[in-house]
Amino acid sequence: MAEAATQEHAQPGTPQHALAGGGEIPPGQVAGDTFPKLLAEHVRLRGDRTAIREKAFGIWQSWTWRQVQAEVTEMAAGLAVFGLQRGDKLAIVGDNRPQLYWTFAAVQSLGGIAVPVYQDAIASEMAFVLDHADARFAVVENQEQVDKLLAIMDRLPKLERIFYSDPRGLRHYEQPFLLSLERLKEEGRAFLANHPGHVETEAAAGRGSDIAVFCYTSGTTGNPKGVMLSHDNLIRSARLSAAFDGLSDKDEILAYLPMAWVGDHYFSYGQAFVTGFVVNCPESSDTVMTDLKELGPTYFFAPPRIFETILTQVMIRMEDAGWIKRRLFNYFLNVARRAGLAILEGRPVPPADRLLYWLGELLIYGPLKNTLGFSRIRVAYTAGEAIGPDIFDFFRSLGVNLKQLYGQTESTVYICLQTNDDVKADTVGPPAPGVEIRITEAGEVIYRSPGVFVGYYKNDEATRSTKTEDGWVHTGDAGIFTKDGHLKIIDRAKDVGRLNGGSLFAPKYIENKLKFFPYISEAVAFGHGRDFVACFINIDLNAVGNWAERRNLAYASYTDLAGKPEVYELIRGNIEQVNADLAADPALAGSQVRRFLILHKELDADDGELTRTRKVRRGTIAERYAKLIDALYDGSRSVEIEARVSFEDGRTGLIRADLRIEDAKVFETMRKAG
Repeated sequence: MAEAATQEHAQPGTPQHALAGGGEIPPGQVAGDTFPKLLAEHVRLRGDRTAIREKAFGIWQSWTWRQVQAEVTEMAAGLAVFGLQRGDKLAIVGDNRPQLYWTFAAVQSLGGIAVPVYQDAIASEMAFVLDHADARFAVVENQEQVDKLLAIMDRLPKLERIFYSDPRGLRHYEQPFLLSLERLKEEGRAFLANHPGHVETEAAAGRGSDIAVFCYTSGTTGNPKGVMLSHDNLIRSARLSAAFDGLSDKDEILAYLPMAWVGDHYFSYGQAFVTGFVVNCPESSDTVMTDLKELGPTYFFAPPRIFETILTQVMIRMEDAGWIKRRLFNYFLNVARRAGLAILEGRPVPPADRLLYWLGELLIYGPLKNTLGFSRIRVAYTAGEAIGPDIFDFFRSLGVNLKQLYGQTESTVYICLQTNDDVKADTVGPPAPGVEIRITEAGEVIYRSPGVFVGYYKNDEATRSTKTEDGWVHTGDAGIFTKDGHLKIIDRAKDVGRLNGGSLFAPKYIENKLKFFPYISEAVAFGHGRDFVACFINIDLNAVGNWAERRNLAYASYTDLAGKPEVYELIRGNIEQVNADLAADPALAGSQVRRFLILHKELDADDGELTRTRKVRRGTIAERYAKLIDALYDGSRSVEIEARVSFEDGRTGLIRADLRIEDAKVFETMRKAG
């Protein structure tokens, strides 16, 4: 390799590539090297057990594995009627719906490739993905998605057919290429009457090395790349991770994250087909928390932002509670902080604290977990960004087995997993079973694993620059290993820079520390090649709004609230707490935030400022808000801004504001003794 590896780790006592050659299937998992074959095995072993549910009109509807196979077979046969061939691509767009999950298996039964697309993507983003993927067919959820595709049909010469699941609002659409899923299945049933066994024969011809899905990257620095993942990538990684956490057909998961995100595909499709656990689809994005409480899943995944939001809501409710309830909550919260983590991890705890924790479980922790829908969780994961230690420890201290994982689209999510008895808030754990990790001389994390992607679709140059011939993948992340073999991610390698004085500047690290506070929803730090660090802040409208209302602070809009002097003082306090933490680390003490402003609007994916996975597009921010950045560094106390924003209905408008710029206190470096 071009880089010399300075450190290499693999999970102790675990084969480097367990199951890489097929291997033994862990107990409780079904055999098969493609998803259609796994589906057939589930029908044989547990055909009448529930496979998937969906809440519709307030009622949970269920389908067994046998019913799922019947639906998949009819859809696959219908697609065969309309000409889908092995290797053809079919786009899937919509919220988490059983019919859309079945579409994956239907396409794959014929040897086709599924291309999930973010349901909230604007038309131009959708046009790029469908055109780049050479999609011949699309299955979408509803009228909203149909309208988007119709608006860009002239840019998609290869798209031949659009099928929709929900017919509401589409009665008078007369395009000949637009058909309902019911019509597709009708055609499939007629085809099967004359060609029985056709779908089964095609499915049997599939191989694990076949491409199963294109998952497009978030595109933080340009157009998204189509990551080609094989059945082997998904199934082998899902087998290893399911065995790692003891997942089985007795588990349940809530599928609510975007289907286009590789994480949802991995958890709600890959692991479900490997283990046979039940997938539950919420009624809508607005009812997720209610549906979560009703279900009480045993297996749960959420990005840090979700856990931050949940904790913020809990704290807001407690602020509004009576003084007795607040006193009880705060008292037992201190007990949980003192003893909860040790109890969860099986470490010794003084009898008095154990008794108090039991009482807290009865009075506070248990009812709170029940309210949140966390009562039955055996395993919960978070990933995507760093999670605040206080937030992480809060849930673990309540007895929720929340852990962190590290992965990326190119690894099929699977790189690092935390074990139940060795969980640290500031690391992502050791390498997962079957994964090798090295840190290059440049400090970049590279890995090899069963989930390593086949390549980027129609982008051999990017594939070669990311994946070596012997299978090592460059993550682009800067990281280090701790003494006990845990990986610690510092920042994106390309984003780590230096201040003019030579101090290390890791913007994502600083931004994540700022976002640990419930009042800050987003932060963008600047400093590379500058004399000091400055930042933009987005306030959390709900949290700051509640804070303002309790203080009788009137406001008319986000822009109005963000400009209040009292809000600036609130945010200044948060920033100065971060500065105090940074001062304790000599390597980062120079990166304390000296100046800040609160943006007049929330950064938005529709405005191109964030990706669909809520990652900051730094290039766009630097270009669009150059005037604001300059003002942070030229000594200005305020700056006028005029910005165009996009509304949900497609309209655009202008926001004008005079933004304050404030200083924050910085602290002397606190050198550690010894």
